[in-house]
Amino acid sequence: QVQLVESGGGLVQPGESLRLSCAASGRIFAIYAMGWYRQAPGKQRELVANITSDGSADYADSVKGRFTISRDKPKNTVYLQMDSLKPDDTAVYYCNAAHVIASPISKGMDYWGKGTLVTVSS
Repeated sequence: QVQLVESGGGLVQPGESLRLSCAASGRIFAIYAMGWYRQAPGKQRELVANITSDGSADYADSVKGRFTISRDKPKNTVYLQMDSLKPDDTAVYYCNAAHVIASPISKGMDYWGKGTLVTVSS
C-alpha cells in the first residue's frame, strides 16, 4: 500500500503565501504523476495543478501565475507554492499520486491523501 501525507495548510490573509507538501511512502517503484486537487464547501473537487514524471506541469486557469507545482522524484514528494492567495482559494487541498507501480510488472493504481485545509480570510 501507499500512503500520502500532506502538510502546510493553514489560515492566511489575502495576498499571502503558503507552501503545501505531500510525501508518498510505501511500496513504490515509480509514480507517473503527482498533483493537487481542491474542494471548496458545496463544490466539486477540482484539479489545481499536476506534474508528470518528466516535469510537465498543468494548472487550473484560476491559479496560473500564482501557484507553482514542483516535485522531488527521489523523495516521492510534491510541493505546491501558493502565492497571492485569494478568498476563493479557500478549500481542502488533496494530494494525488497517479499510476503508482510497486514493481515494473505491477498494475498502476491511484492514491489520495486525506487533505489539508487552506483558509484565506481577512
